[in-house]
Amino acid sequence: FIAEVEALCPMLTLASPRDPSARGSQASFQFEHGYAAMQALIAQGVIGDFRAPDLMRFGFAPLYIGADDVKEAARRLAHVMQNRLWDDSVYQARAAVT
Repeated sequence: FIAEVEALCPMLTLASPRDPSARGSQASFQFEHGYAAMQALIAQGVIGDFRAPDLMRFGFAPLYIGADDVKEAARRLAHVMQNRLWDDSVYQARAAVT
């Protein structure tokens, strides 16, 4: 996921450790508009969460998420980022829970 996102979304910065043994089963990326971007991504069918101030966090459970799912999630994230879907006002209003 990290390699796919870094290749497709250069505007995101990896915030998690690169070493898998130090990272666990999640990966986080920094983005100034992380909350709105995560809301737009959720609308695209990819569920992640947001951690203030600017972290987009993604968790992976290998029991039911396969390699194709991971690539599709990265592709949908790229769609959100490259088309600035996060810039739509519908995704700007903050809710109590992401």
